[in-house]
Amino acid sequence: MTTPRRAVLFDLDGTLIDTAPDFHACINRLRQQESLPPLDFDTVRSEVSNGGSAMIQLAFGLAKTDPGFQPLLQRLLDLYSHHIADHSRLFDRMEALLCWLEQRHWPWGIVTNKPERFARPLLRALNLDRRCSALICPEQVRHTKPDPEGLLLACARLRCQPAASVYVGDHPRDIEAGKNAGMMTATALFGYLPQNSDPGRWGADYAATSATALQAWLASIDPSQPLTGTEHV
Repeated sequence: MTTPRRAVLFDLDGTLIDTAPDFHACINRLRQQESLPPLDFDTVRSEVSNGGSAMIQLAFGLAKTDPGFQPLLQRLLDLYSHHIADHSRLFDRMEALLCWLEQRHWPWGIVTNKPERFARPLLRALNLDRRCSALICPEQVRHTKPDPEGLLLACARLRCQPAASVYVGDHPRDIEAGKNAGMMTATALFGYLPQNSDPGRWGADYAATSATALQAWLASIDPSQPLTGTEHV
């Protein structure tokens, strides 16, 4: 029996790339312009996966309906576009994991809620754009995560079966999307977990404390069998 072609898909912010340092710097630059004191890094880090709107709500205490909300959000996004990879890097040992996948001829891709106008320049800046076999952003789907549309689209582009593939993320919507797509799922415990969340309740097949642990889990899966069911190491 032919082994199903498999792939590993990643969420972007907080899973594949540590983008929090650049968001932290941009938020505090914006707060400084508004004569406000800086926020500590951990406070900002926990909101990065929720996007720019969540960070404006955090940094300025404004509701989305507030007249000042959209101008501040636009200023944040403009700042970020000019500082998109000042400090952002792959998470520790993630480069080794990507090389390992490439050596095994397992294509890897990204399914993210990050807009394409930020995602593509970020990947180019880190020399990942030619290595990433599929990048799915909100502009390419009708429904974003936790809907499985983006994950299924990525699998189709990679010609990989969802049941033979893995999705890795740091937010409950990532795990929900992966499960909805019929994929195996792994939680990136090293990522930007929401405050007061309990990843153990998300229902992922594996919880990775590091990229090295994630690689070990992937290596433990019998390559002659499709990735179905729940497996742990």
